[in-house]
Amino acid sequence: MKRRHLKGVMAIERQVYPRPWSPSLFISEMSETTNRAYLVAKLGRDVVGYGGVICYGDEAHITTIAVDPAHHRRKIGTRMMFELMGEAIRLGASAVSLEVRMSNWGAQRMYGRFGFRPVGVRKGYYQETGEDALVMWAEDVRTTEYHRRLDGIVAEIPEGMRGGS
Repeated sequence: MKRRHLKGVMAIERQVYPRPWSPSLFISEMSETTNRAYLVAKLGRDVVGYGGVICYGDEAHITTIAVDPAHHRRKIGTRMMFELMGEAIRLGASAVSLEVRMSNWGAQRMYGRFGFRPVGVRKGYYQETGEDALVMWAEDVRTTEYHRRLDGIVAEIPEGMRGGS
């Protein structure tokens, strides 16, 4: 993610989150390159998704992930998660956490494919609605077994969605 992507990122952010992050928060996060990675998904020139991960020691946390609603169900979120997990591993993580809305069954299913399992609930986590968050963790992400899991996931992503930056 670069500053030039922020217009597209913010357009998605405003569509999918009742309390969107500010551009300055994204800029602050992007500037911390030693322990964070922020990525965008583009179709042509358009930003259609984005995500971020932060890593402290051997634990990482998915800070945000979103896909333009007009592009849901096209494996963009799966590809973003694949890349974010790769970044978490590159940054030194052996375990990764995230929070997801209790009502977001689709995201929970996708995270489950990446080995995330529910470990708790944060009551009223989403302040704008009072909705609870399900806390999920994926552990042992540096193992050969986990890498095989990632290989299987990426093999299911359409060919045109697998390419690099």
